[in-house]
Amino acid sequence: MRILRYTAHMTQKQLVIYTDGGCSGNPGPGGWACVILDGEKEIALSGGEKMTTNNRMELTAAINALKTVQQSDALRARNVQIFCDSQYVKNGITVWIASWKKNGWKTAAKKSVLNQDLWQTLDALNSSLNTSWKWVKGHAGIAYNEQCDKLCQKEIRAQL
Repeated sequence: MRILRYTAHMTQKQLVIYTDGGCSGNPGPGGWACVILDGEKEIALSGGEKMTTNNRMELTAAINALKTVQQSDALRARNVQIFCDSQYVKNGITVWIASWKKNGWKTAAKKSVLNQDLWQTLDALNSSLNTSWKWVKGHAGIAYNEQCDKLCQKEIRAQL
């Protein structure tokens, strides 16, 4: 498999983040991971849960990445470009969330939004930073997405 380094052109003020999450079974043991690139160094973070869902792990990866940025004086003021392989996360935070909030956290089908607790946390973090979201195809040889996937798989195995 050819590994691609797919990163945006980084400036002094830009961070690039890759995130991923997954489960063995859905629900089942899960893992999440993120890699934060600040132009000088890579910060890799990961974790897991004994019983969770794929979508919760995808959201948790993004939340932990943005929490790390938010908690750092050196990183907080920088533009953040997030690459994730989850259309659920990317579309949820960029498109659907405005309607969910307007409709009292109900979907267009009038059902409660799943993972509302995580969406609210992600929304607060996203709103406090200057972020842009990009979708990347998973398992397509994109180096940092592959790195996140490997970290997720390690975390899933640790939960078994």
